[in-house]
Amino acid sequence: MTVAFRPRPSVVRRDSGLYAYERALARRGLTPIAGVDEAGRGACAGPLVVAAVILHKEIPGLGDSKLLTAATRERLYTQVTKHADVGVVVIPPGEIDARGLHRCNVEGMRRAVARLTTDPEYILTDGFPVPGLPAPSLAVWKGDQVAACVAAASIVAKVTRDRMMVSLDVDFPAYGFAEHKGYTTARHRLALEAHGPCSHHRFSFVTVAREMGDNEMGAGVA
Repeated sequence: MTVAFRPRPSVVRRDSGLYAYERALARRGLTPIAGVDEAGRGACAGPLVVAAVILHKEIPGLGDSKLLTAATRERLYTQVTKHADVGVVVIPPGEIDARGLHRCNVEGMRRAVARLTTDPEYILTDGFPVPGLPAPSLAVWKGDQVAACVAAASIVAKVTRDRMMVSLDVDFPAYGFAEHKGYTTARHRLALEAHGPCSHHRFSFVTVAREMGDNEMGAGVA
């Protein structure tokens, strides 16, 4: 009878540095490694953007995109897209309303991995497990703070989405999208009360539905 070989499990300390997960997996021959993360999950306007990243080299300064300045994110975005295999998926608000946020998020992660030009041997996801991925995977709590490839994915997703929201601000200046990027800030709430939602809001979200009133679309619709 043939007994399947199982590699000895690795213990990765959360204080072992941002590349500890990648190095532990590489020691088991599990490379390349993809990290997956999204931006815009909690926003009530704009798309959900999901990114998958396979780093080809270590990039100094990587970290959770939410904890970095906009200028630092832009600089790191340039480095990541230059030295990594990147797959990005943009899911519009209408699809989120029709299919549900979590379902879109999970399917977006699968699609982002599928857009990589290299097949990963292992995949790290931020926060929750994603069934149906093409390689073994691990959900890492706050992965964008402890795994370099997930941090890189968070930066790509956030910079991509932030740029889209700044562009939307040109056509829909009443909502302040360039400032709050579609999240529910005090200014955004006031804009919704004054103008109602526009076509880029997520109508399935309570904050938006509450302001629908008699108008299905706000005055800011192009």
